[in-house]
Amino acid sequence: MNALLRFSNLVDALNERIGKASSWLILVAVVICSVNAVIRYAFNMSSNGWLEIQWYLNSAMFLLVAAYALKLNAHVRIDVIAGKLSARAQAWIDLLGGVFMLLPAMLIIAWYSWPSLINSFHIHEMSSDSGGLVRWPVRLLIPVAFGLLALQGLSEIVKRIAFLKGLIPNPAEHKQGAA
Repeated sequence: MNALLRFSNLVDALNERIGKASSWLILVAVVICSVNAVIRYAFNMSSNGWLEIQWYLNSAMFLLVAAYALKLNAHVRIDVIAGKLSARAQAWIDLLGGVFMLLPAMLIIAWYSWPSLINSFHIHEMSSDSGGLVRWPVRLLIPVAFGLLALQGLSEIVKRIAFLKGLIPNPAEHKQGAA
């Protein structure tokens, strides 16, 4: 179990670093949007590439912070019933949900997104808009982000098992105030 907890700590650190770094992408997108607007109105110039890079940055930010949100227990939950249960019962719900819902869904999405990425890369797919960007980098975000989310799901499963065995404190508790 100690090796699994070390793995969990590595995954947590990786997703925390990626999540915090990715959160800065929204600032980059806002700066690009602002500069693009000034250039468009002041000099009557623009490019679809500038608009698309904003979409790419927004996509990257939302996709790459998802695993970090799971680590922080900041994802959307419906705790109408589970919120009234004991910490052990909640850990069981998280454990079973992770094993039977989260992991399969993440792995299926990551797996089935690869053919689209590979095809896009091989044909040098470009945006259909004039002056648009190449598409494969944004397609790469999908398997990467869902792969990271699957790894974080594994980390959360390991932590729930360790909690249920009495080896660590409740991993959901310390995350409530974290940001």
